[in-house]
Amino acid sequence: MQMTPKQVNRLFLLVLAPFIGIGLSIWLLSEPPRLQLDISSYTPQQSLETQTGNVSRGLELASATVDQTIASIERTGQLYRQTTSAMNSIRAQAESQAGLPEYIYNRRITSKLGRPIETVNTERITLELYKVNPGYYQGHALKIKLKDPNAMTMVLGNGQPGKAITTLQAVRNHGAVAGINAGGYADGNGGRHPLSTTFINGSYVTGFQPSFKDLAFVGLNEDGKLIGGKFKSRDELDRLKPKYGATFVPVLMKNGVKTPIPAKWKTDPTRAPRTVIGNYKDDQLLILVTEGYNETGNSGATLQELQRKLEQLGVKDAYNLDGGGSSSLILNGRVVNRPSDGQLRPVPTHFLFFK
Repeated sequence: MQMTPKQVNRLFLLVLAPFIGIGLSIWLLSEPPRLQLDISSYTPQQSLETQTGNVSRGLELASATVDQTIASIERTGQLYRQTTSAMNSIRAQAESQAGLPEYIYNRRITSKLGRPIETVNTERITLELYKVNPGYYQGHALKIKLKDPNAMTMVLGNGQPGKAITTLQAVRNHGAVAGINAGGYADGNGGRHPLSTTFINGSYVTGFQPSFKDLAFVGLNEDGKLIGGKFKSRDELDRLKPKYGATFVPVLMKNGVKTPIPAKWKTDPTRAPRTVIGNYKDDQLLILVTEGYNETGNSGATLQELQRKLEQLGVKDAYNLDGGGSSSLILNGRVVNRPSDGQLRPVPTHFLFFK
């Protein structure tokens, strides 16, 4: 018997119906399989709201800490600025008070010298030129403050023993702002040689010679302080650490006291053009250069008169340098004094001052 497709389908449904029913019954009546997972360790102990609140409070605490830190830094900065300002004020006051004695002492000096007629003032040196005219003689005083010890030096002629040049030439050759003649000399052997002990450039020009008769050494030490006097041995002078110096006669003042003038130098010559170098208690230097129209003893100043002037001016130590026609004072490129020879005399040693 031949079956149609519809009949075939119905046959299969009838055959499978019992099995389908059994499967459905089993699926409906049994519990579906479940996957057992332990997620307790991953579950937050606090709610998200609680955690957010904690974070918010932490941020607020941090913000307050930052504000306190900033306020503390500002207070510290303000205190530092106040302390710095107070210290600067104290320092300025201390410097002002420290400089007051020096200012007062300098006023005492200048009040006795009068009003300067010319001034040079730089970071290295201050020079003040004054007229000196007590009646018996005329001249000039040059007060010098060495702010730099190297602002003063001594030169030897044209650099060689036996050679002599004028102080004006020495000033020009070395670019100095001022200069004076220095030690004495002796003519001989075809030249003009420094007298006795002369120290320059760290050595003795012709060796050390013990002070004899009335000669005395005068110069500056390594600290720029005036030194001088009579020395019996080289060690005695070396202990003062000379930087340079020359020799002449005599010593005029020592520790503010006039020293005895050798009899010969009271009358030979009686009066003369003079060059004197001295210092004050604060180590300022004073140069005196007096006028004289010749060397016959009839013009210029006596050494006793210069001693009285130095004492009146409050000078501590003072030494007579070569005088007569050798006396010369140069400032700002010109000859200040009137040389008794009618022109500057070449001499072997010069003290020079620099801007």
